[in-house]
Amino acid sequence: RMKKQNLREKTVVDLQIREKELAEQLFALRLQKVVGQLEKPAKIRTAKRELARVLTIIREKQSEA
Repeated sequence: RMKKQNLREKTVVDLQIREKELAEQLFALRLQKVVGQLEKPAKIRTAKRELARVLTIIREKQSEA
C-alpha cells in the first residue's frame, strides 16, 4: 500500500501504470472470491481504496495542467 504523499510525488504516467496494476489486481481478487479461493476479503476493500486514491490524484494533476 502506498501513502498519499508518495502517490502525489509520482508523475501522471506512473500513476496510470499503478492504476492498471490495481485494476488487474482487483479483477484477480474478485475472481478468487467467486471461485472461493479468497483468503482475505479485506484485500478487495484495500485495493478499491488505493485505486480510488490513484484516480483522484491523477484527476487532480490533470486539472492543474
